[in-house]
Amino acid sequence: MARGSAKNRESGANQNAENNGNGAFEAKLWATADALRNNMDAAEYKHVVLGLIFLKYISDAFEAKHTELDALRAQGADPEDPDEYRAVSIFWVPPEARWAHLKSMAPQPTIGQLIDDAHASGSGQHRSPGVSP
Repeated sequence: MARGSAKNRESGANQNAENNGNGAFEAKLWATADALRNNMDAAEYKHVVLGLIFLKYISDAFEAKHTELDALRAQGADPEDPDEYRAVSIFWVPPEARWAHLKSMAPQPTIGQLIDDAHASGSGQHRSPGVSP
């Protein structure tokens, strides 16, 4: 009986660790992703998720450079000049496609179209010479 009690305590401790640590967060994240996916096929859903991850990645890189350029305004830097970003191989993100703007518009029923437009605004910015569109 002592062995069973120890096993039950160990199981309970694992459940508490999952509920207090990353386990609860992972469960909530999974439930949210599943709700977002709704009736969409997983093969199609991956394109939506990967597109959002890419959009967040280029937005983060843009924001970091934007902050740097903003601090250098006195030396003539222009944080809204697309060439400042192209010069260092960073996507220039127009104001309506920036993550902060999209995040603020997330509750709107048009968020899907806004995200599609944000993706379209960045397409073709960094093509290699000799590569067809």
